[in-house]
Amino acid sequence: MAVTRQPQALSGYETDWSSGICDCCDDMSECCCAFWCCPCFACRTSKRHGQCLCLPLLDVCGCICPITMSMRVSVRQRYGIKGSLLRDCVCSNFCLPCVWCQMSREMKEVKLPTMLGDIIYR
Repeated sequence: MAVTRQPQALSGYETDWSSGICDCCDDMSECCCAFWCCPCFACRTSKRHGQCLCLPLLDVCGCICPITMSMRVSVRQRYGIKGSLLRDCVCSNFCLPCVWCQMSREMKEVKLPTMLGDIIYR
């Protein structure tokens, strides 16, 4: 399936993340899952975001994490979160489990339906 349009922010203004990158203890069950089995947690979070279940497994192939960084950018854009590509790159390469936890917490906080193309899944 080809990408026909980029994710757009849901509102006209930008906000901050609902939790910080190091606030993993805000949700201990997710923190433990991400720490002990980050690939499984990343795949589950990717699926909840409307992406391919196995997409995060491609990060294993290199020394940088392009999929994690792309997902973080996508979450930021979809939910209208302030940030920069540089910060996304740094966080994705040095705090991988923390990044996936932060994205998961954000999706739970916002509680918006997952969108694939023009189809909405609830």
